[in-house]
Amino acid sequence: MNPPVNEVSSPPANPALKLRPAQPDDVPLILSLIRELAEYEKEPDAAIATEEDLLRCGFGPEPYFRCLIAEWNGQPAGFALYFFQFSTWEGKPALYLEDLFVRPQFRKQGIGRAFFTRLAQIALEKQCTRFQWEVLDWNQPAIDFYQALGAKVMRAWLNMRMIGPELNQLAGEK
Repeated sequence: MNPPVNEVSSPPANPALKLRPAQPDDVPLILSLIRELAEYEKEPDAAIATEEDLLRCGFGPEPYFRCLIAEWNGQPAGFALYFFQFSTWEGKPALYLEDLFVRPQFRKQGIGRAFFTRLAQIALEKQCTRFQWEVLDWNQPAIDFYQALGAKVMRAWLNMRMIGPELNQLAGEK
């Protein structure tokens, strides 16, 4: 089970908004939000995670991720899924935001900003040296939002990825 993460430490600007740590019974909701995000990012077939995967990997004895759920007037409005990395150069952890999604009908209500504020608070509570994430290069509204928060685009760094056959080949499997 995930170690507890406190709710928003200061009251949200709007009392309709509540951020809370995800619980195991939220797994169907998290999976639904992941699929909605994949649809938005124009890759619906790429979201192959199952409820069992999320339950095992996020709420098992050694959780690989943590998740916050946003509720607007009690309705599920979005999620932020994150985990911790480690900076060898700085000798401290870093918070990595894997996914953040707010359902379209709940956008422009301050939910995204509230997620980023709470994640920044968590990063500081955990003595993280940085808070980072990725954004698709075509998602200009998100880029503009992140830059308005003070985030910097790290153009010098390129993401590298290995999946499927190449990963198996490198690992010595066929």
